[in-house]
Amino acid sequence: MERRDFLKASALGLAGTMVAPSAMMAATPKKKTAANDKIRLGFIGLGQQANYLLSSFINMEDVLVVAGCDVYDIKRDRFENIVTKYYQEKGLKKAAPAMYVDYNDLLAREDIDAVVIATPDHWHAAIAIAACKAGKDVYLEKPMTLTIYEGQQLVKAVRKYNRILQVGSQQRSSEEFIHAANMAREGELGQIRKVELFVGRWDGQPFPVKCPRQKEAVPAGLDWERWLGPLAESDYVYYYPDIDPLLNENGNENCWGAWRWYKKTGGGYMTDWGAHMFDIVQWALGKDGSGPTEVIPPGYSFYKNLTYKYDNGVVVEETTFDDKGQGVKIYGDEGWIAVQRGNLYASDPKFEMKVTDNSVPLEARAGHHRVFIESVKSRIDPNVPVEVGHSSCNMCNIGIIAGELGRPLVWNPIVQKFMHDDEANALKHYDYREGYKNLLDV
Repeated sequence: MERRDFLKASALGLAGTMVAPSAMMAATPKKKTAANDKIRLGFIGLGQQANYLLSSFINMEDVLVVAGCDVYDIKRDRFENIVTKYYQEKGLKKAAPAMYVDYNDLLAREDIDAVVIATPDHWHAAIAIAACKAGKDVYLEKPMTLTIYEGQQLVKAVRKYNRILQVGSQQRSSEEFIHAANMAREGELGQIRKVELFVGRWDGQPFPVKCPRQKEAVPAGLDWERWLGPLAESDYVYYYPDIDPLLNENGNENCWGAWRWYKKTGGGYMTDWGAHMFDIVQWALGKDGSGPTEVIPPGYSFYKNLTYKYDNGVVVEETTFDDKGQGVKIYGDEGWIAVQRGNLYASDPKFEMKVTDNSVPLEARAGHHRVFIESVKSRIDPNVPVEVGHSSCNMCNIGIIAGELGRPLVWNPIVQKFMHDDEANALKHYDYREGYKNLLDV
């Protein structure tokens, strides 16, 4: 039975499980959670994205948000107030969540089943590995990790400690992206020859830049040393308000955290939006857990755009298409299909979605966050498990490395190294500063 047909035949909640993308991704079964048990969640990183995630998880009847952690007091206060007010209105006696500055204190609580991690990217791997060691399941914001080596270590940790990890690649639970990927993978477009994707631009290019050296006074309520974590002073990451934004009169950030644009703390548009769009490319090409074999930076020789080549001849270019925003366009011998958030169009109407009540995939009906909770209960991997998140992150990172070096690179997706290229392989990770060097030990 095809996966799409299986999903059509399934009903959310009948078995309390979600189906993994492939058997090789199945987690080792551990203790199942009873269907009527509440999953107790802790949140680590309480910025703008965490607020969005909180609004989803807190409304689930079988979820209880019991703790939050952030190095900035205004973010902790906001989270505590939101959660307390919500549960007070629900009539819960112990409405207020426990609040922490150090994530290790939150992870030490035996009553927490799972954590939601929405910190700046340079903290993703270390906190997620610590959570696995502490016996917690993990919902981890994209990009899963910031470096290739971090991803390798997190894969080991998830499997060693038999944890559930869901990456926040929510497009895999969106109907339009599911349909586009299925059309490509199932051969409806014929042989796939080319893919175009657009991740966006900042300052004229998608790659990360150095943090501006406009060092300002750190607010009294922000523990800047904890915020920096493994980053060395030589990485030139200085505090200024936009990097961990203040809150306006409505209690919202003045902007999205600017850390996402800077080397060492983020990957620019390559990881901010690329983590989503490269993920769909990998999925559509049936390359989850693998990847391309060559990457060529923009402007090299006759290559105008950042270009990836796969061993089956498929060429992927990061470029604008059809004068539209971020998205993916897949070309096959029989036609093409293009997809963006909330938008899908194709060369022929036969490739477009024909929506009926029975055609909506289970993941889309449930929602990405619900997929995670069901996986925590069933001990079956979600639709974006750790290996998938890692291979999608690798797409972003090898592109960034090629851009930094300004030359083509040969990548072996199986052993996850650049072939005969010590300079490129040295960029698979950076040295954590003293006191943080053991954070990735598994």
